Amino acid sequence: MKPYGRLLPRFRRMPVVTRLVLAVAITMSLVLTGAAGFVYWRVKTALDQQLNDDLTAYQRSLDRAVRTGAKLPPGPSGSLHQILDTQGHVQRSSEPVRHQALLTPGELGAVARGNTVRRDIGSLLPITSDTLRLQAHRVTDGSRRHVVIAAVRRGHRDEALRELLAQLALASGLTLIAASYVGYRTARAALRPVERYRTAAATLADGTHTLRLDVPADRDDEITRLGHTLNHVLDRLEASAERERRFVADASHELRTPLTLMRAELDVALHRPRSADELTETLRSVDAEVQRLADLSNALLDLEELGSTDHITRTSVRLPDLLDAAVTPHRRTAQKAGRPLTVDSAPVAVDVDDRWLRPAIGNLVDNALRHGGGSVTVAAAVRAGVLQVSVTDEGPGFPPDFLPRAFDRFTRAEASRTSDGSGLGLAFVHAVATAHGGTAHADPTGPGATITLRLPV
Repeated sequence: MKPYGRLLPRFRRMPVVTRLVLAVAITMSLVLTGAAGFVYWRVKTALDQQLNDDLTAYQRSLDRAVRTGAKLPPGPSGSLHQILDTQGHVQRSSEPVRHQALLTPGELGAVARGNTVRRDIGSLLPITSDTLRLQAHRVTDGSRRHVVIAAVRRGHRDEALRELLAQLALASGLTLIAASYVGYRTARAALRPVERYRTAAATLADGTHTLRLDVPADRDDEITRLGHTLNHVLDRLEASAERERRFVADASHELRTPLTLMRAELDVALHRPRSADELTETLRSVDAEVQRLADLSNALLDLEELGSTDHITRTSVRLPDLLDAAVTPHRRTAQKAGRPLTVDSAPVAVDVDDRWLRPAIGNLVDNALRHGGGSVTVAAAVRAGVLQVSVTDEGPGFPPDFLPRAFDRFTRAEASRTSDGSGLGLAFVHAVATAHGGTAHADPTGPGATITLRLPV
């Protein structure tokens, strides 16, 4: 495995702050190295150009003196020269290098063939005591050939470059430390709210649903938007937990009542002498409670299926046929109660899931017959692509305190608690409307009560 292949998993396991600081440090190192290299290159180029200009000027003055046989001119401060024949014998030389061969045999041969040689003696780093830059080429004096070597000292140039390297290293190091520190502080400050959110989530996992995150109101960045989103999720979780607690409590109560009644009836029937008529009445009572339990279980299963279904299956059905199928099972009940039951439907076809919508409308009619009064009217029409179905009765209407929770599970108005019913009818209606992408609304304006379904078709 390549080295970076082993380092990458380790890097990913590091804390976020550490990774951010390392990323800043590496990036700044690359930037500073590039910037320092560019500055060093520019300064070195300028110094080398100046040194080469001085060397070339000195070389030309030596060439003229050799050709004319004149006295060799002085050069720049610290400059040196050697005049050789093509065999390498020194003819004239500066005193410091009189006995020193400035050219190698190979370089001497190249110059003798007419080439120009330029090279440095000594190094910038590590530091050497005597540093030169020399240039040599061949000069012809009549029939004689000479090798003219001009050299200038690089001491000032090398010292300037070493000082520049030290300053660049110091400045880059301090900048890297400062950038890493600022990156560390910035990362800690940026991630501090995330740590608070993590602590809050841990508290939430312990069962505390009332906790909310402290999100600054005067900021709008990624972290604050995350905080608002988490608070919204916490609101939903708390509401869901509250509904679950209420559902469990109500379901337990609703199931316990018929079970208690059945047990009492059966206990009496088993432990007391009963006539055949009394036993028959007991069985009828138990059968009614069993039917109530079955209806309650079916309603719960329907609600669960609606809640877990990702989509509904829409088919084209005629609206009058849909309403007739929903209302017909309740006509006998309405007739026995002496209450008119009328249907007003537009002759159109709609795309709905009649498997769910038909019993939902039937629940509304049953609810109006059970708890309302007077006539019951079912009206349906399509306006601007929205199917609107309303069921209206002439009864006392909804109590004001019941309206906000009319469509909650196991919720019944106080006046209805003594009558039959599980409190799931309107909850089922609301679930069907939501599954269709629509709404269910209870209108208290009286007399009577109106429940309206609005479904996009």
